[in-house]
This record gives sequence, structure tokens and C-alpha cells, in this order.
Amino acid sequence: MARIAGVDLPPNKRIDIALTYIYGIGRSLSKKILEEAKVDPAVKVKDLTDDEISRIQKIVEQYPVEGELRARVSQNIKRLIAIGCYRGLRHRRGLPVRGQRTRTNARTRKGPRRTVGVKRKK
Repeated sequence: MARIAGVDLPPNKRIDIALTYIYGIGRSLSKKILEEAKVDPAVKVKDLTDDEISRIQKIVEQYPVEGELRARVSQNIKRLIAIGCYRGLRHRRGLPVRGQRTRTNARTRKGPRRTVGVKRKK
């Protein structure tokens, strides 16, 4: 089993897909890494040689991935909150940050509905 950037890659997947299991690597970056490492994207993870794995690891180390990237994103959000900008206020209140409507929808950011019960007279 190949372990890159602290992540165990699934052995039965193609390497171009398996690299996307690493936080911060998507499909396009995965293809770019494999092209630079001169590894065939169609080969399965279990069929990789140690040399190929080490070449991929060296290239992945050049990019911010996993813990480093998560920390960077977290620091950026904390900075926005600290300076009190509009985006920071939206983060603090748990509302959508990028201009989406909130009158309806926005359930992912706002959480489950909190309805007020109405008592009917009998």
C-alpha cells in the first residue's frame, strides 16, 4: 500500500484517482504531478514501483497539502474574522460567505430548521 503525504492510497484504484484522496490535490493537479514524475496515470496503486512512489512523493512535497493546507485555510478564515470584514462576519455568524441567498435555501451553512411552534385554539 502506497503512503503519500501521510495518506494511505487505495490499492485498487488508478493512481490519478488515488492521488485525489490527499487533501489539496484534485484531478488536474494529480495529472500534472504524474506527468512531471513520468508515471502512467492508468497504472493501479498496487502496481507502482518504489521508485515511482518516491518520485511522486518528492513532487507532492512541493505543494501545500493535508495539515499544512488545512492550517493555512484556517488562518485565513481567522484573519478575516479578526479584521471584522464582511466575509469575516459571515463566517462568524455561520452564514453563506459568497453572496448566496438566505431567505430560502442555505441549509448547509445555517443548519437544520428551527421552527417556532404555533398553538391553535380549539
